[in-house]
Amino acid sequence: NSSFHQKLPESSLDDDSLYDSYEGRSGRGQRNQDYPMAIPMASMQPGFQYSHSASRSAGPNTNPYGNPHSILPPLILCMKVKMLLSKVLDGYNFFLYIPPTEEKLIKNLASMSSRERVKAIQKTPKTMKEKRDISSSTQINCCTHCLYKTALSYRRFKNGLSEYLHLLQLWQKTLKVIRGKFGTSVLSYFVFLKWLLTFNIFSFLVNFSFITIPQLIASGPNNLSFNGLELLTGAGYFKKTVLYYGFYTNSTITKTENNSSYNMQLAYIFTIGIYFIICFFSLVYSMAKSFCKNFINLQTYSGSAAKLLCIWDFNITNEKAVKLKQSNLSTQIKESLSEVTLEVLNLSLKQKIARIAIHLVVWVASLGIAAACCAGLLEGNKSELENEAATLVLPIVVSLLNLLIPFCFALFGLIEKFQYPRHQLYTTIIRNVCLKISIIGILCYYWLNDVATSEKECWESLVGQEIYRLIVIDFIFCLLGSFFGEFVRRIIGTKCCKKLGVPEFDIARNVLDLIYTQTLAWIGIFFAPLMPAMQIISFFIIFYVKKVSLMRNCQPPRKVWRASQMTTLFIFLLFFPSFTGVLSVMAVTIWRLTPSKQCGPFQGLTSIIHAVSGWIHILDSYSSSKWVVWIYRNLIGSVHFFFILTVIVLIITYLYWQIIEGRKIMVRLLHEQIINVSLFFRFLLFKKRQQTC
Repeated sequence: NSSFHQKLPESSLDDDSLYDSYEGRSGRGQRNQDYPMAIPMASMQPGFQYSHSASRSAGPNTNPYGNPHSILPPLILCMKVKMLLSKVLDGYNFFLYIPPTEEKLIKNLASMSSRERVKAIQKTPKTMKEKRDISSSTQINCCTHCLYKTALSYRRFKNGLSEYLHLLQLWQKTLKVIRGKFGTSVLSYFVFLKWLLTFNIFSFLVNFSFITIPQLIASGPNNLSFNGLELLTGAGYFKKTVLYYGFYTNSTITKTENNSSYNMQLAYIFTIGIYFIICFFSLVYSMAKSFCKNFINLQTYSGSAAKLLCIWDFNITNEKAVKLKQSNLSTQIKESLSEVTLEVLNLSLKQKIARIAIHLVVWVASLGIAAACCAGLLEGNKSELENEAATLVLPIVVSLLNLLIPFCFALFGLIEKFQYPRHQLYTTIIRNVCLKISIIGILCYYWLNDVATSEKECWESLVGQEIYRLIVIDFIFCLLGSFFGEFVRRIIGTKCCKKLGVPEFDIARNVLDLIYTQTLAWIGIFFAPLMPAMQIISFFIIFYVKKVSLMRNCQPPRKVWRASQMTTLFIFLLFFPSFTGVLSVMAVTIWRLTPSKQCGPFQGLTSIIHAVSGWIHILDSYSSSKWVVWIYRNLIGSVHFFFILTVIVLIITYLYWQIIEGRKIMVRLLHEQIINVSLFFRFLLFKKRQQTC
């Protein structure tokens, strides 16, 4: 029999889990001090090796105590006697006998540095009294002791501060409750909503600090009257406020003669441009982080056995927290088992052809409905923009389409009868994306071609008002959808037609509503810099409305499934086609369109980008600013730079894809190897039984 030698690594001295399996927990951060464990002290020395096969092959005669798992039984008695004497003789200065193994441990500790000594004593499987004795025996000097106390205090302060910051996180308790009752699929919507809220808070702070505040310093009072209708139309009183592009000046702002001037043209375009660059890298980073977590790092997925045996937190003592943890654990196990217990349908050739035909018919019908909606909007965009009553027609029609058409797509899902719930969800999301992106594309075409080329005064503010109305009306319809789509549906399912039952939370429709409004807000940032403030208010209200509606009107998904990868999909949809489409609209606006001649910070210019090119031309005459000119001409204004950047991104994406495929193959091979090893051990047990018989 070959022996398998396992060397204890030095890094194991810093691993709490090494000794957690030997000692029971009696509270948070406390170890059971009544039963010291017998771990050989030689294991603390460098070069210690332990032979598993030798311990298994040792017969009863090799251990007079009859227990092969007890490595040094005399040490147990020695340590118990020492503990008893230390309790009896507490307060007296008697000398206690130190076993040879402990003496070697003290010698090894004395040769270590102060930091290594402290860590080794902390990880030693002994009682606190014994650790204090060992620490005093090593004769740590005063300076080292003070440094140790300082480091310990800092670590305790850091841990306490992190716990308080964790408690201060927005909606942390609510998200735990939602996850415990409805699973990760429903939780992904609220996590995505919270992420968008933080995104808009950052957007508001940037625009308000660098664009709005300087304009407020230089602006005069607003003489227009406020009648309340502006909250729906965005016109009237709001025309002469910092909400819209047309209110901002094109001159430099100087509060006093001695202060330096503030160029509003450069501040406006650079703030918007830098904001979109930050959004780009934030989306790419968030998408890559979520992608690595849910697709590449396969160790994050733990099996059902691990959840049953290792996931419970024994520090929980509150009754509500215990029930929430039980519900959360139950939902996680159901999600893990759902994909394993799904039955594979064995369909005949005719049934497969019928299924494919149904999918094709439904896709054709879905795309036809989306095209018909876009054609209707294109013909209906001929209303007079100055008439406030007529301006509400288009947002109401768009909101009705966004509210009713997804219900048709949901009915299509009932006809197709998907086997896997995630396939049905992905299909519904793709159809809703096609609908909403098509609607936004038609609206952008109308704004950039009809409105921008018309003779209207300050067409940028008119586009900002259109986007304002779309967001406000969509917010109202979102609240009405929660009432009629979930509350009334629950009343009908429980009182009138009990066969319908309690509705489920429609993840696809609600997520696409968030992406739709965020896309409009990104487009509207240039035409209305304070558009993120509207998003902050609406997202706060939507979160609480959706939470109450979910808790009172919806039931958990009938088909529970693990949706840890849904957040990655949502961020990807927000990046493409939403954010990339917004960048295209901004590029056309800045490089191709002519700004208004009588309003806005870019009035009188042939194009908005000429404000930057004129500034670069001025900097070219200064020798100290040559590097700024080089960056603009070779990076920002160069097509080759963006081509190279795109190629690099594609290469990185391909490498990540290959890593995923390689790890999938590795997991499959390891799984097959585990099965083969288990079969081999069964064979050995079978042969052993035959020999004994």
